[in-house]
Amino acid sequence: MSELRNRIRDEALLAKVVSPEDAVRFFRPGMNLGWSGFGSNGNPKVVTMALADHVERNGLQGKLRFSVFTGGSVAAEVENRWAALGMIDRRFPYQLGDVIRNAVNTGAVRMGDRHLGLYAEELQNGFYTKDSGGRLDLAIVEATAITEEGGIVLSTTVAAAPEIIHLADKVIVEINTALPSFEGMHDIPALRRPPDKEPYLIRKIDDRIGTPFVPCGRDKIVAVVESRQADDGPPLLATDEASERIAAHILDFFAFEVRHGRLPRNLHPLQSGIGNIGNAVVGGLAKGDFSGVRIWTEVLQDTMLEPLESGKFTFASTSGLALSNPGFRRLYDRWESYRRKVVLRPQQISNSAELIHRLGVIGMNTPLEIDIYGHANSTHANGTRLINGIGGSGDFLRNAYLSLMHTPSARPSKSDPTGISCVVPMVTHVDHTEHDLHVFVTEQGLADMRGLSPVERAQTVIDRCAHPDYRPILQDYLDRAKRECLPKAAGHMPHMLFKVFRMQQSLVERGTMKIASWD
Repeated sequence: MSELRNRIRDEALLAKVVSPEDAVRFFRPGMNLGWSGFGSNGNPKVVTMALADHVERNGLQGKLRFSVFTGGSVAAEVENRWAALGMIDRRFPYQLGDVIRNAVNTGAVRMGDRHLGLYAEELQNGFYTKDSGGRLDLAIVEATAITEEGGIVLSTTVAAAPEIIHLADKVIVEINTALPSFEGMHDIPALRRPPDKEPYLIRKIDDRIGTPFVPCGRDKIVAVVESRQADDGPPLLATDEASERIAAHILDFFAFEVRHGRLPRNLHPLQSGIGNIGNAVVGGLAKGDFSGVRIWTEVLQDTMLEPLESGKFTFASTSGLALSNPGFRRLYDRWESYRRKVVLRPQQISNSAELIHRLGVIGMNTPLEIDIYGHANSTHANGTRLINGIGGSGDFLRNAYLSLMHTPSARPSKSDPTGISCVVPMVTHVDHTEHDLHVFVTEQGLADMRGLSPVERAQTVIDRCAHPDYRPILQDYLDRAKRECLPKAAGHMPHMLFKVFRMQQSLVERGTMKIASWD
């Protein structure tokens, strides 16, 4: 309790300190709930689990159900348990966990998938709660301190927490005393809605335009609960030979762009999605010739820590820390150093289309599949099965100075080590269009699609990105499609419409995309 007293500087709130079990009384069926959290970290941990215990203990499965709004993914162990107990009715805008994913795909949970940069403002505008006055009934947020004026100092993420706190009628604050106070690391600007929304006056990525806390006020806070659970960060994904080769192609491309004057020697600010390929790219930058690199991203990963310490990377602006447990320990061991080099911002800023475009960010993300004409699918396997969600990839790829998508050229199926080609004639679901993407990269090579017509793009992608097992199959498709479409004056992007998904059909029926013929 002594440490909790040190973190709550508004003494009137000490009278509202309760146990997690006592906080259960604030929940009613059908409520719209907002949670803090982003990238599996910064989410409420003890109140959410106490409520799940209450449901399980009292046989309330499927009876105490809520609409849950977060900034992005939250800890899978929390979300999976709520889904298993039938506690989630609607879910926005992203999920991560096998149980919740299955519930979404069986229709047990109603989920919508939105660009994270748009979602936060749309939530603020009341788009997702329009049937209940545009409000949230209750917010549960993880914090590391509360100021004298009742301002909430968040923890390892910001995401949509400012909007969620603003919209909520009542707020429960979990003060996590297992973490250091993050005061001074956040930059929270005032929330305004169109047409009165002001421009974000960020000219350099280390500019600050807001406060280090989220304004709230003691009257809205109905309970304060102590948490002593540090984020259980996901393990750092190891790189493999394919990801190292992809990273090498990207670094060679950056060097080529520098030589031709299209990039400065310290590049433009970088955004990198989560995964082993992103780790390999960042690791290669840390070891390579580039220095003075800046980061503008939505989540900060372990591989960015060492170059921030060495000075290879000078500053990082992000919305959340997606670190492993060793990564968090490293951060806290060198806390004062990182506080000077990292800022945490709301996702309305980290994923702002205007800022991404004006700062010239280089966006790099991994899709499920790409097609020969330059489209990408990041969300739906075989066009129907949601994996996680689009997240912020579209915010960056649509607005980046350079937009790169990197993927292995093939993945194993249950019966074939290269049974799934990640390069196909047409993706089964389009998240990122040909109009937004510049570069595809696989371990086979890099396809620079800038300035090419669709047919030229297709030939380049087949030649440089397709796996050798699939290159003849894809070439045959392109040649036949041209023969069919060009004489009909329908060949700007030639397709054999009723055969285009033959590879995916073969995967479902035979366990491999390797087809003998398109007939």
